[in-house]
Amino acid sequence: MIKQDTKVLEEKSIFILREAKQKFKNVAALWSMGKDSTTMLALARKAFLGEVPFPVIHIDNRIDFPETYTFREYLTKKWKLNLIVAYSDIKPDSIGSACCGQNKPDTLKRVMKQYGFDALIVSIRRDEHGIRSKERYASPRTKNFEWKYKDQPAELWDDYSSKLDEGGHIRIHPLLDWNEIDVWSYIKEEKIPVNPLYFSRNGFRYRSLGCSNCTVPVKSSAKNVTDIIKELETTKIEERSGRSMDKESEYVMSRLRSLGYM
Repeated sequence: MIKQDTKVLEEKSIFILREAKQKFKNVAALWSMGKDSTTMLALARKAFLGEVPFPVIHIDNRIDFPETYTFREYLTKKWKLNLIVAYSDIKPDSIGSACCGQNKPDTLKRVMKQYGFDALIVSIRRDEHGIRSKERYASPRTKNFEWKYKDQPAELWDDYSSKLDEGGHIRIHPLLDWNEIDVWSYIKEEKIPVNPLYFSRNGFRYRSLGCSNCTVPVKSSAKNVTDIIKELETTKIEERSGRSMDKESEYVMSRLRSLGYM
């Protein structure tokens, strides 16, 4: 895995965050308490003089790990976040897994409508999954949350603006160019707090975090951020190998994301 220049990445991400805040009337961000979305919040604090100037949304199916909830409460207080917790149900799902499939975007739809958000900051990266590589920095969604990934606007000359359909919203992706080792390098450089589940206990750690029902740990002896970076320099194991495989297949993920999945 090749490490990029984190200062260059930081500058571009901060530009995207500032542009989003300026161009849209009512912006929010998704926060899963994972490394990527927490890094995004750290970038927002750097972009906006130490504050996160928009609400952060946690789509909570009530079965995240105890460490995740503890971390949520800790960082919400430390960074004075405007946290919105929206509860999703675990019920039979037509796509993916019942805990983290279509039920989560359905919950997000309700939140977006309730608060009238017209832009949503999401911390996905192109290198995470094949379907995510098709995203843009500013990606429109219809009023029904549909993502037309085969018909997206071009982004030229660093112009990340995009037309917003009536009743729709824009997904903003400030970490799109980052890869996994970049995120961990930036966490180390900026001393960003992270969920302790990422660190090895009894020879296992979580490399990608979801809820307790569809996430399993991977073998690892990495007990701190420096160890994780060293591990990533040589590993051949995919980052999301510990996530539920029914949802991670290219076909299922394509359908989920076309319906609004994060």
